[in-house]
Amino acid sequence: MQIFSWVNAQILKMQWLSDIIKFILEKVFKLSINTSVGGAIHFFLYDVIKIFILLSVLIFLLSYIQSYFPPEKTKKILGRFKGIKGNIMGALLGTITPFCSCSSIPIFIGFTSAGLPLGITFSFLISSPFVDIASFLVLLSFFGIKAALAYVIIGILLSVIGGIFIDKSKLDDQIQDYIRKIKDVDIEVEELTKKQRMEYSLDQVKSIVKKVWIYILLGVGIGSTIHNFIPQTIIENIVGSNNPFAVILATLVGIPMYADIFGTIPIAEALFIKGVPIGTVLSFMMAVTALSAPSMVMISRVVKPKLLLIFISIITMGIILIGYLFNMLSYLLV
Repeated sequence: MQIFSWVNAQILKMQWLSDIIKFILEKVFKLSINTSVGGAIHFFLYDVIKIFILLSVLIFLLSYIQSYFPPEKTKKILGRFKGIKGNIMGALLGTITPFCSCSSIPIFIGFTSAGLPLGITFSFLISSPFVDIASFLVLLSFFGIKAALAYVIIGILLSVIGGIFIDKSKLDDQIQDYIRKIKDVDIEVEELTKKQRMEYSLDQVKSIVKKVWIYILLGVGIGSTIHNFIPQTIIENIVGSNNPFAVILATLVGIPMYADIFGTIPIAEALFIKGVPIGTVLSFMMAVTALSAPSMVMISRVVKPKLLLIFISIITMGIILIGYLFNMLSYLLV
């Protein structure tokens, strides 16, 4: 247990980095981190550097793993499963795919044109932006093991349940017609060398960092402002335990935003520190990553309005219900 605590504090939470930034601010710039300005600068520098370090290392490692599961291989794996087993496998495979739902759409199209059951493809589509090993480790560094596990488990459960519901609703006719006309081509998967996997992983790091850096800076900036300049009483009255509609409000606020898990975490961290219940924080994070407006626009290109509305309704209701459930069980998670 002591070893895990040390690893969590020094490697995942990077306490050493926090101490270095604190030392520089207080000894070099004579700026106490106990002041609003000093605390905001410390929060911003610490979170930005920590997230970029974690992001780069984790993307490289996960991309290396992902290189063993190209879309063609994933499609073949999913094709072996039916029913709830297929939904579970779709949700699990979604955890090792690209880092946002927009980049998952082409893979979703490939699965659909290959004739995979709609419910299984939707379990994959829901899981992909929700859950991955990187988000688990980053959440672990911010909120601890219980909250990180809770996020992963509810993300996978929601993906499986949503896929099952869509499958039972018999909505195959709600896929856009042009998708059905795309011919499935069985491409031979080329086995990569270790050097090629390394190059692929480095390219993924560069590509993803270029896409998300602005959202990380914005997220940390917002989180820093919340943490150091907005009084705790205001936060508690709006999205704290004092407001019975806080989970619904957090979900609705998260939907129009566009960010990935790494840009959302600093805001969630600041809200959590200010006393916002864990369920409300998780609902906000899930709404941002799974129901952002740009993602919904992308999905509307491949499904018809009825299926899109059902998809949004399932995810929204699931997020809200899970938020309230975890608020009731918060004493077990913190």
